Amino acid sequence: MLTFTTLLYLLAALAAGVSVWLLWRYRQERQYRRQPYVAASETGWAAQQPAPDSPLRHRMALVGDLGAVATDGSDPVLSLLQSWLRAAGEASSVVVLGDNVYPTGIPAPTHPGRAAAEQRLDVQLDAFRTYAGRVIFLSGNHDWNKGRPDGYQYLLRQEAYVLDHLPGALYLPAKGCPGPVTLQLAEGLLLVVLNTQWWVQNGPRPLGPEFGCTATSAKEPFQQLQEILELNRHQQVVVAGHHPLYSNAMHGGKFTTKQHLFPLTAAHKKAYLPLPLLGSLFPVYRQLVGAEEDMAHPPYRKMRRRLLRVLHQFPGVIYAAGHDHNLQYFHYRQGHYLVSGSGSKTAFVQHGGKATFVHEHKGFFGLEFYQNGDVWLRTFEAGATAEAGPGAEVFRKQLVGSPGGRAATPTAAAPASSAAE
Repeated sequence: MLTFTTLLYLLAALAAGVSVWLLWRYRQERQYRRQPYVAASETGWAAQQPAPDSPLRHRMALVGDLGAVATDGSDPVLSLLQSWLRAAGEASSVVVLGDNVYPTGIPAPTHPGRAAAEQRLDVQLDAFRTYAGRVIFLSGNHDWNKGRPDGYQYLLRQEAYVLDHLPGALYLPAKGCPGPVTLQLAEGLLLVVLNTQWWVQNGPRPLGPEFGCTATSAKEPFQQLQEILELNRHQQVVVAGHHPLYSNAMHGGKFTTKQHLFPLTAAHKKAYLPLPLLGSLFPVYRQLVGAEEDMAHPPYRKMRRRLLRVLHQFPGVIYAAGHDHNLQYFHYRQGHYLVSGSGSKTAFVQHGGKATFVHEHKGFFGLEFYQNGDVWLRTFEAGATAEAGPGAEVFRKQLVGSPGGRAATPTAAAPASSAAE
């Protein structure tokens, strides 16, 4: 039987062990925090370039979590995006991956935060005024009032605002439906959009033909996605949703030493009360049970499992998301999984694991589709200020095509469903 003294010694030893572990983690984080990570298998990426004589078919920017952009014209990511828009031209598209307005989307007209919310969305819409390509907005958990029961009304207000103030844009899936919806962007290039927030949202959610949705159950969208991908095996397909399917960041259960040692900083950034043992319970809870926006949370976990069950059957499909505030790329089971959520904020991302590339830095991913069938992933990162211009490219990769740049040209696109529910 343990005596009280023995128990104290055990607790002291446990505390010492945890402290040593946290110190080791902290030293590791200090060495790589905010530094780009590239897996050892990709160390020669800088010497690889698209074939100079191969014409582009389509460019795509994947920009997530723009909801906290500066509204005074000084935002470095918006400046970087506008440069990309000018260079991309008509044969291009921008997919805005959700969390478009922090902290809680577009509130009611009488709400005291309405003017600030409109201003944050206006600066994004203004960036696209003269853009000749396609603009596709998705919604994220913050756009649905952080998943609260009245979030559906927030979503409808934001959709109406975007379409009223930028009539050429698309807000998909329309009316908060789960999707999937499709949009033919170019010959041989199909975009498929899912409303991943639908599966984790509390309160009313649209479903069925009375809301204009094609799906009549929570499972049906995955069956429809399977059918879409089967019918479009001859095309290059990008699937877009707000929530990542792989992540080395917070929503994937990865936390900093500070979050273990000072857990109250999650509620207030200056709450530096050290809780070296109790503090680790919060990250462990997020890893095992999860908040509503975490992969570990049961509805998210179920949605992710069903979605991966479909995507793993179709090698070469690209899945793009935001949600975590960093840039991440995973090449796993012959699929390509992107997290492009650093449009206005950055947050810790852990190196290693299944990741090919990660970086805690503001910016976005781009995809370039060439006439010869090649597809390249590009990384566009912002400088410290809008005036500083873009930062150096820290990673790129050929996702489709041979190292010599020779690939079969895709066959003609078969008809696909329109961008409507």
